[in-house]
Amino acid sequence: MNAPAATPLIFDWEEPRRRNLAIAGFVAASFAVHLAGFYLFQVVYPPVVSLVPAPQRINLIYATSEQTATVLRWIDAEDPALAATTRRPPHMQRHVIGKVEHIPSYFATEPALKEPPPLVVDLRVPSVQPPGAVPATRGAVASVVGFQSTRVTFSGELQQLGDAKLAASSFKASSNEPPQNAQFRIAVDGQGAVRYCFLLNSSRDATLDEQARQHLALGRFPRTSTSNGDSLVWGIATIEWGNDVAQPDARTRTP
Repeated sequence: MNAPAATPLIFDWEEPRRRNLAIAGFVAASFAVHLAGFYLFQVVYPPVVSLVPAPQRINLIYATSEQTATVLRWIDAEDPALAATTRRPPHMQRHVIGKVEHIPSYFATEPALKEPPPLVVDLRVPSVQPPGAVPATRGAVASVVGFQSTRVTFSGELQQLGDAKLAASSFKASSNEPPQNAQFRIAVDGQGAVRYCFLLNSSRDATLDEQARQHLALGRFPRTSTSNGDSLVWGIATIEWGNDVAQPDARTRTP
């Protein structure tokens, strides 16, 4: 004999199942992702803050404002043009303007009128032959430079000693370049002899400088003193070269 089948019960008396932790895991993972994103975009890469420019302001000047009156008084006190302008007398008002009459310019100067064109216009072809000879212009003839000898001038200290006696000398340059004036500082003793001669400004030719120094060293001035023969008179001698300076020989000229 078979046992009867078990009949289902009205209520489910089975043991409760364990709670599913999937929802809690998703919530924790979402929180971790949000926390990582906040750290990445707020701490590591902070957002760029754009500052809006300040709004423009306009200050209006009112005649009744005490601040405006203070600024105008400061401008009047610091105006540098007041010292160079002519001020009005205190009794004159600012709105008083002198009576000035306008005088047109054409009353003082009569304008020049242009000549009207001729009524009959010459339409003939101009001739290819000129009406007259073309005037020839000739340049001015250069004046012939005469002979100018080399001369020596002395400063005031040496001119007071009298006329110097210089030996005749012939200067010869070492190049074809025109020499410049040479200056020497010389010292004259009580006997009138040149004791020292130093070059100040060269003539750009060493040969001419040496010839000029020897020429001045052989010069002689009148006797300057009789008591103290060691006293020296210093001065400056300037040599102005003329066209008597001999040019170097072409065969001895160095290339």
